[in-house]
Amino acid sequence: MFKQSDVPGYVTGVWAIDPSHSDVSFTIRHLGVSKVRGRFDTFEGEIVTAEDPLQSSVSVTIQAASVNTNNQMRDDAVRGGDFLDVEKYPTLGFRSTGLRAADDGFEVDGELTVHGVTQEVVLRLEPNGFAEGWNGAKVAGFSATTEISRSQFEVTGGAMGGTLGDKVTIALEIEAVRKD
Repeated sequence: MFKQSDVPGYVTGVWAIDPSHSDVSFTIRHLGVSKVRGRFDTFEGEIVTAEDPLQSSVSVTIQAASVNTNNQMRDDAVRGGDFLDVEKYPTLGFRSTGLRAADDGFEVDGELTVHGVTQEVVLRLEPNGFAEGWNGAKVAGFSATTEISRSQFEVTGGAMGGTLGDKVTIALEIEAVRKD
């Protein structure tokens, strides 16, 4: 039986993701020879750490228009109809549906919604720890990664889509503050 003591310093509670100390980023191949990196600057979410860690959950909402690749022309294209179509689909979302122990940490099953399409994904999760922040608030940190196929989410890229790989690696560095 998996238990709290299997995660050092584990603290139960409801946690709000702190965007100022978190990062939601992605990487995609360009022309098969390099990788383009980007991030989303505006997001919010809630993590629930349950008495039984495997009953914990997470939900996140990302503002699609906040995409930032450090190139305004590319960002405008990604916000457009051939990619994220932010006017029609203003948010991306993730909702966990299960959590299980894995050889090197945990796996979070969930539903990811991009471009109005919801697909099941698995995040590889590493709990980074639980601590007390400078103001006495309890904080928790998590890292997670997954890889998706943009075509499964109907993100074609139009004419520019052929210059990009289909696989998108998503990396999350999350710090959350316990709600009291």
